[in-house]
Amino acid sequence: MNACGLAVRPEGQLYEAYKAAYNADPLSAFGGILAANRIVEKDIAELIKEQKLFIEVIIAPDFSSEALAILMEKKDCRILKWKNPILSAKQVRTCFTGILSQDRDTHIETEADLKVTTKREPTEQEKKDLLIAAVATKHLKSNSVALVKEGTLLAMGCGQTSRIDALKQAIDKANKFGFSLKGAVLSSEAFFPFPDCVEVAGEAGVSAVIHPGGSKNDQASIDMCDKYNMAMVTTGFRHFKH
Repeated sequence: MNACGLAVRPEGQLYEAYKAAYNADPLSAFGGILAANRIVEKDIAELIKEQKLFIEVIIAPDFSSEALAILMEKKDCRILKWKNPILSAKQVRTCFTGILSQDRDTHIETEADLKVTTKREPTEQEKKDLLIAAVATKHLKSNSVALVKEGTLLAMGCGQTSRIDALKQAIDKANKFGFSLKGAVLSSEAFFPFPDCVEVAGEAGVSAVIHPGGSKNDQASIDMCDKYNMAMVTTGFRHFKH
């Protein structure tokens, strides 16, 4: 239930978005779930077939007849059409002798939520990437971070007991698949308790950071960003997936 690949592209470029999302982590894509918010056409279906990619589920608003014919050749693959169901306002999970109930996290950051805290403001491209990265960390298990560049998730770290370990995991993954982090942005679903994450990100080439803010030690992370000429924005909202 953690995304291993994510990409956003302009209207009409779903094929490019799929390739970018897949290339983020081809190894983890095996046996996964593919979701799209546009109609899946023949070109994507042909590429999936060419890749011999095993996918458990493919979900999209619709499929072209050619794409459907190709995808239906795959064994044990569930093809679903997204019909925009209304999700409940509450989420319930069992735990030992009882249950936990909480409000569903429906918050999505917009540019209006971004508060610049550093000397340098993010560029327009960085703002777009920061908002995409914030969506990624929302759906990753805490502690989580995401590294995004030009609309593509390069790597993520999640489910770690410390935020610095999550970041090191993400950087290691990016390096493993040959991605340059120069000009990438970093998202954290919670504030940075220490400036170590920002320092490690700056040394890796990250140029902008987004996080909720609210730590009594925020200024140390802001100062570290300024040292590396990084832009930092805070949102005032924490996502927390467990």
